[in-house]
Amino acid sequence: MNINWVRQQFPALSKQENMVFMDNAGGSQTVGYAIDAITEYLTHYDVQLGASYATSVSASEKLNQATQNIQTYLNAKHVEEVIVGSSSTALVRILSLCLAQQWQKGDEVIITDVDHECNRAAWLELQKQGIVIRQWQINPNTLALETDELLALMSEKTKLVCFTHVSNILGSINPIKQWTELVHQQGVKVCVDGVAYAPHRLIDVRDWDVDFYFFSTYKTFGPHQAVLYGKRDILKSLPGFNHDFIQTSPYKFQPGNVNYELCYAMSAVVQYLCDLGADQTDAEINRNNLTQAYQQIAEYEAGLLQPLLDFLNSKPQIKIIGNAQSNPKQRVATLSFVHDNIDSITIVEQVDPHHIGIRYGDFYAVKLIDHLGLREHQGVVRVSLAHYNTVEEVDGLIHVLDTMI
Repeated sequence: MNINWVRQQFPALSKQENMVFMDNAGGSQTVGYAIDAITEYLTHYDVQLGASYATSVSASEKLNQATQNIQTYLNAKHVEEVIVGSSSTALVRILSLCLAQQWQKGDEVIITDVDHECNRAAWLELQKQGIVIRQWQINPNTLALETDELLALMSEKTKLVCFTHVSNILGSINPIKQWTELVHQQGVKVCVDGVAYAPHRLIDVRDWDVDFYFFSTYKTFGPHQAVLYGKRDILKSLPGFNHDFIQTSPYKFQPGNVNYELCYAMSAVVQYLCDLGADQTDAEINRNNLTQAYQQIAEYEAGLLQPLLDFLNSKPQIKIIGNAQSNPKQRVATLSFVHDNIDSITIVEQVDPHHIGIRYGDFYAVKLIDHLGLREHQGVVRVSLAHYNTVEEVDGLIHVLDTMI
């Protein structure tokens, strides 16, 4: 991967030269393609869609193309399956309210204690109307969600199973294709949190056969919004969350419509990734170029992560929370750890003066931190790398950490 070219595409990396960004799982830097797209849209297409005058026609065409590019990014079969909204939390809440209108008191939903609250809270709220929530718990010894435990939780009343593709604490990649197949064999649907996966690996909703899948665009080098995928036939059958006369997807799940300029900017992120994959500007937006881009990202980030893992593994007072090896097939470059004698907040505050942005806490994976007994440490220290980080930046963090632990 051409790291020099990559870094040139992110204006913040040159504007804030003394800052190292390693809190990328909380929010990535925004690629210049997306920043330029926002300016372009607001300058040339800032009108309401659907009118007959020329600027509105052009704006509608731009937004339609943007949605199609996001469709390509997801590998969704139909453009109607792409729902854009203000945040993953908002989209999942809308989805939960729409699905619940088709459920009865006593119906069951399975959630995990690994997930970010985004894929928990909306479903837990349904308990107020009599929906039963069952908890699929992590094995604290293996730090894995075990398939046998899932199957034991399922019953004839199970309507939905919710799980994360990658834990934003553990960084481990879950076998969602396998889980989805097993759940579908029971006639049950799945809702997958892809927020911590999407910055590091290519989404393929068709191959995985998931029913619902969501991610946050501000963690995938774009602006603050989110995308929810849903299978077309399922979305058609659901009641909407918009004006009663709006009955088509995605509009019935997009109250007030989308933020036009931010949707257009996400399309520009897809263009950036295709340019990265093709090693040329204005590359065709297609799955091959996206695949090439994410192969480069996976390999590059694995190389970034390994020295940090080696360093932390050499410190007996450090416990890595998750897989301690940098295998790109098993984990992404999101790494959490705790120290036996120094709480997490102290470590992070001692790193701060060196202009390296890392973070401590539970990262809204509240139940996971509690279940693993990490609350007394003030949560974990999390270092989350992106493909624009460098070996030199990782070495700098290692040097700083070595002086204190």
